[in-house]
Amino acid sequence: MPINITMPALSPTMEEGNLAKWLVKEGDKVAPGDVIAEIETDKATMEVEAVDEGTVAKIVVPAGTDAVKVNALIAILAGEGEDVAEAAKGGDAAPAKSEAKAEAPKQEAKAEAPKDEKSEAAPKADKPVADQAAAPSTPAPVSKSGERLFASPLARRMAKDAGLDLSAVSGSGPHGRIVKSDVEKAVASGGAKAAPAAAQASASSAAPAPAAAKGPSDESVLKLFAEGSYELLPHDGMRKTIASRLTESTQTVPSYTVSMECELDAMLKLRAEINASAPVKKTEKGEVPAFKLSVNDFIIKAMALALRDVPMANASWTSTARVLHKHADVGVAVSIPDGLITPIVRKAEEKSLSAISNEVKDLAKRARDKKLKPEEYQGGTTSVSNLGMFGVSSFTSIVNLPQASIVSIGAGVEKPVVRGGKIEVGTVMTATFAFDHRVIDGALGAELASAFKRYIESPMSMLV
Repeated sequence: MPINITMPALSPTMEEGNLAKWLVKEGDKVAPGDVIAEIETDKATMEVEAVDEGTVAKIVVPAGTDAVKVNALIAILAGEGEDVAEAAKGGDAAPAKSEAKAEAPKQEAKAEAPKDEKSEAAPKADKPVADQAAAPSTPAPVSKSGERLFASPLARRMAKDAGLDLSAVSGSGPHGRIVKSDVEKAVASGGAKAAPAAAQASASSAAPAPAAAKGPSDESVLKLFAEGSYELLPHDGMRKTIASRLTESTQTVPSYTVSMECELDAMLKLRAEINASAPVKKTEKGEVPAFKLSVNDFIIKAMALALRDVPMANASWTSTARVLHKHADVGVAVSIPDGLITPIVRKAEEKSLSAISNEVKDLAKRARDKKLKPEEYQGGTTSVSNLGMFGVSSFTSIVNLPQASIVSIGAGVEKPVVRGGKIEVGTVMTATFAFDHRVIDGALGAELASAFKRYIESPMSMLV
């Protein structure tokens, strides 16, 4: 019997990915554990291993295909002793058979149901209540030529709510199936509307706001610019994810900010002394220091210790309870080509400055190479974003859900400071905290910022 290879879910939140590369070809034999493909998620490229033993009978989704849905069929394996050609044929029929099986009950219900509206809504006696609630209320869509269209239940529901004619939508899913992203794209571009009756039914239901409420359409935006004066850079998975999550944060998080000025002179002096005394190690490039601390390493450690000292601020929001974290997992904002990612230093409050320094360097390198594992950039209890190296004096970041805090670090600049009643020149850095007010109230946020400032200005306390 043919063995289906489906698009794996490489993280709990993954819905789709790009099939970047096949590392096997049709006719190759594979064994469990063999790497067979590379999948691009929104922020990483990951290897996919074979689970079963067999011969690659058919590659269903070619390399370079974008937005392949999780659990979609991507290849067929022929089992031991099975005819490869026959297995490939079975693979051709499998998706269509699955679709037909899913749609058959709806078409049968449509044929048997009476025209009376009340009778149509009445469930069959032998059908479980849960299934009735989950079943779509609309029959399978058909194209203008009368052929049945393949579309996911979510895509059909979204099209109905938006009054969209599915026959005018191009499907990007397996075998041309219409999926959620296709409907969203059609709505955003002002796609063809459905028949008046469908639109009326949609209006009478609890439909979401029309597309116009979400902002101008792509076409209306492009009309504002002279033809030939621009080029289009299509959104990749990372850019879509960044836009989606930051929009979610700004629309759902009642945030506020707190700023603190921190003197850096003691920290800069200690940093120089530690780096000067760092042991050396032999490498291919010769002898190099075992570590080289940066200002950001001290900031990460200070934030972690501040969360340890103010545990009620080390929390996340859910609708039923606050999640109080036992460790400070600090996300570090890393700029990568046309994107941003926040790899996480786990249990940062327990790690030495040198360990944090080396770990951040490793995470940042693999982030730029898109080699991070999902668990290395998902979650976290807070984040640090530092633009000081660009000369930015101060700025405010957006809270990165499900975290409830983030600190934005500006450049250290020389300013007059008062010490022992005398005015002296000191190096001062502005740290701006953004907090989720649902989790961290104003006094609690100020307490965390004050704890952070104490560690920055008394850096020896980070070493004990």
